[in-house]
Amino acid sequence: MHDIKTILSFLRSLRRHNDRVWFNDNKDRYLTVKEETEALAARLIAGVARFDPEASMLSPRDCLYRIYRDTRFSADKTPYKTHIGIYINPPGGKKSPTCGYYLHLEPDNCLVAGGCWCPGPQLVKAIRQDIFDNVEEYLEIMASEPFSSYYRSVGENLLKTAPKGFPKDWEHIDLLKPRDFTACTPLDEDDLGAADFEERVLARMEAVKPLNDFFNFTITESGAAEK
Repeated sequence: MHDIKTILSFLRSLRRHNDRVWFNDNKDRYLTVKEETEALAARLIAGVARFDPEASMLSPRDCLYRIYRDTRFSADKTPYKTHIGIYINPPGGKKSPTCGYYLHLEPDNCLVAGGCWCPGPQLVKAIRQDIFDNVEEYLEIMASEPFSSYYRSVGENLLKTAPKGFPKDWEHIDLLKPRDFTACTPLDEDDLGAADFEERVLARMEAVKPLNDFFNFTITESGAAEK
């Protein structure tokens, strides 16, 4: 079974001692966490495949990120990430432009997310157009169960005004203001300590599938999935 406490304990220590000397001295702890994370990813992939069969094409390697930060162009020169992300994005894996199912493990900030993060200008325009053209379907997704039980809103990094090309007085204009069309739901201490932790995560992932499907249709039609 999973041991989320082991993973979070290591990340908490790494946050306090984010340097190569400490990391090398605690390499065995990291390798244990890496093995545990890969096993967790494998089980979640199998779980996602129950409701999104293309996930069965993925391996943990397709869904996990390196813990080593690229500091070449960053003012922050700390060498290691202090979180672990598992991104199950069928069928292409974590680098695919389509939307998938994301588990974020970080002390005091664990969550599950879906939707479209950091779309390019052409794609964000296509997403806004599809929402505008199919707003009733979009609203129905957000109001549906179990989506609305877990996800209170869709979108982050909002524009202050209406995006160009859309009527400012449209009654649903706020739906078009996000730059990132993501939906997130937190995992609290009860979730993290629960014997059925993985099923709770999978329930949240399955709940976000209709939103992913909506955006993935846009991504495919816009040609972004082929780039």
